[in-house]
Amino acid sequence: MDAFLHSTTLVALSEIGDKTQLLALILAARYQKPAPIIFGIFVATLINHAFAAWVGTFVGGLGIEAYMPWLVAIAFIGLGLWILVPDKIEEGEGEIKKDYGPFVTTTIMFFLAEMGDKTQIATVALGAQYDNLIAVVLGTTLGMMLANVPAVFFGDKVLKVVPMTYIRWAASVMFVGFGVWQIIALVWR
Repeated sequence: MDAFLHSTTLVALSEIGDKTQLLALILAARYQKPAPIIFGIFVATLINHAFAAWVGTFVGGLGIEAYMPWLVAIAFIGLGLWILVPDKIEEGEGEIKKDYGPFVTTTIMFFLAEMGDKTQIATVALGAQYDNLIAVVLGTTLGMMLANVPAVFFGDKVLKVVPMTYIRWAASVMFVGFGVWQIIALVWR
């Protein structure tokens, strides 16, 4: 259960202000059909994070177990700092050249946008940290859904009330806090 809850929390926090969250806003505005967009996000995330967690599990099994908790803690701190750098959809990146409908378009765009993204890297780190691949994949997928489903329904309304800068700083502090907390736990073992 620890792997599931930790994965859910960390990915939900790292997704705040991420380009895939911006992509969810763009797709929601374009299609105005939340159900197929949400299902597309789910399918793309499940496939992408299953692969990422498997890579993490593989790396975790390379005989570097003694260093993995330190590497994971440093990765969490790095990701927390990375959150402070706002993502933006580059000109043309959010454009839809050919329309395949909301589900297919969302699935393809989310899968590609997640490649090398903060949440994918966090999923690799979590896969390396925990022995429970299924809990990590389900947790990271739930974290993505918790961050992106509200963006599909309410994103534009929330950003009118709470500035993205405040949200990004809160997520960064929590992410860095997880990493520092893990380092303290490692030092005091």
